[in-house]
Amino acid sequence: MEKQKPSSFPFSIKTADLIELFKPTRAIRFFLKAAIEQSQASSGSFILFNPNTGLLDIEASIGLRKGARRVKLKLGQGITGWVATTGEPLRVDDVRLDRRYVCVDPRVRSELAVPVEWQGSVIGVLNVDSHRVNHFTEEHQRDLISLAEEAARWLAFAWEIQRLRRRGEQLTGLLGIGRTLVSESNLDAVLQGVVRHACRLVQAKASSLSFWDSEKQELVLRSSFGTSKEFLHKSPIRPGESLMDLAIQRGRAVALFHLPDDPYLYYTERGKEEGFASLLAVPLVFAKKFLGVLAVYTGVPHRFSTEEIRLLQMLADLSSVAIQKAQLWERLMETEEALRQSERLSALGLLAAEVAHEIRNPLAVMQLLFHSLVQSAKLEGHAQKDAVIIGEKMRQMNRILDQVLHLGRSAEPAPEWVDVSQMLEDILLLVRAKAQKQGISVRKKITPGLPPLLADRAQLEQALLNLVLNALEAMPGGGTLWLEAQPYTHRGTRYLALGVGDTGPGLSREQKEDLFTLFRTSKPGGTGIGLAIVRRIVENHRGKVLVQSRKGRGTRFRLLIPSDPLEVS
Repeated sequence: MEKQKPSSFPFSIKTADLIELFKPTRAIRFFLKAAIEQSQASSGSFILFNPNTGLLDIEASIGLRKGARRVKLKLGQGITGWVATTGEPLRVDDVRLDRRYVCVDPRVRSELAVPVEWQGSVIGVLNVDSHRVNHFTEEHQRDLISLAEEAARWLAFAWEIQRLRRRGEQLTGLLGIGRTLVSESNLDAVLQGVVRHACRLVQAKASSLSFWDSEKQELVLRSSFGTSKEFLHKSPIRPGESLMDLAIQRGRAVALFHLPDDPYLYYTERGKEEGFASLLAVPLVFAKKFLGVLAVYTGVPHRFSTEEIRLLQMLADLSSVAIQKAQLWERLMETEEALRQSERLSALGLLAAEVAHEIRNPLAVMQLLFHSLVQSAKLEGHAQKDAVIIGEKMRQMNRILDQVLHLGRSAEPAPEWVDVSQMLEDILLLVRAKAQKQGISVRKKITPGLPPLLADRAQLEQALLNLVLNALEAMPGGGTLWLEAQPYTHRGTRYLALGVGDTGPGLSREQKEDLFTLFRTSKPGGTGIGLAIVRRIVENHRGKVLVQSRKGRGTRFRLLIPSDPLEVS
């Protein structure tokens, strides 16, 4: 093509216009208006290439009919598409004779389009139209090329100013976010704050935060923002199931422009349901330890810039500190509560010793005197029956006193090989009559061939019987009592799960929080001791107590007792 002659167009920028040129949208409109005035065109448009969609977007237009800005052309499509692809200007004297022309306004007869280039790349097209054929001249073309070069320089400058201004705002925002997160002690509140700020920081549609379970080797979703409720119930991500896993494996950010292209297909269906298009995931790391992954999702395909990746990683680093602090705070609170429980148990032990001194000795004397009285007197009829009842009640008082004394002691388990199936049958024998009277059916789920368990049978029976009696009390009008015994793996450790469940009214959140707190009870006439004893027995066996309960759907307790032999010093 012929080399263009220098432009004679006396283009100049007034001082009053300088402020306008510092803003990209106003700079685009300024140069478009200048191009239309210089070429005496009927209309015009300033078009930029969108790298996220691969399309040419009309950023500004003057004189075109309504709806023109909604037209999006591919590279190579239409006159502007041809100019954007080739990087060459194009003057069309009659658009009706040019097959490349895509009609945007039926009044247009001639068109002149020149590329807008910066640092060797075409970033857009400056385009003017006329309602007359043969309107544009070679001089118009030279002038428009000069305008496009000037526009490219000012646009690059305006974009840089915009980028720096936005980065300053983001860094200021990050400092505020960091202060807010680190000052929060509640872990759930910290996590919700992280996902909310992540979404706003990179202008994403949604975000999520998952914790890395090093024992199970999986990512477990803990919090999300901008997603459906169903999204929170996603199954954990195991190694090799998603690109998000690579953020942990590689210890760096992972971006995916088009989620359906995920080779692991983990997010394909879920992403469609949620309306996700692109993904950016960064690792959460504290003291060289991986805590999890922070991810953001866009609603339209988006190529995350280096700046956006760096920004999200900075938020992830701040969040890691806040999360670790909140977790340490929770552990501190749990330790303090354990100490308070220990203090209560110690106080109860002193009370039990006092009770033993004040009551047990007189009771022993009463039993001896009563036994002598019964032996010397010849009782018959009702008197004999009354004597039997009095003797039984005295023995019952002794058993109750033994239980109180047992609570006061911190007895280590006396291990023996326990037939778990037989132990559950013995417990059912004790409560069968009560269950039948209340119209309660019993269901058992016991794995056949369970090996004997090395444990303190008396303590386990006491704990299970306590739970069974609580379950019966929760179903005064009938229901189903569940008993289970089966192998169970929890965080890499093998246990035998001994379960008790009911179909009663269930527990509220407040009840669950105070479930094992000593002396706290929601039952009329309750002492608040029973479940504290259950937990202590299980902990003495190096086990755990798991509770599942929903209001109106019953309660299920699982006592996890380690399967390996119990070591007792």
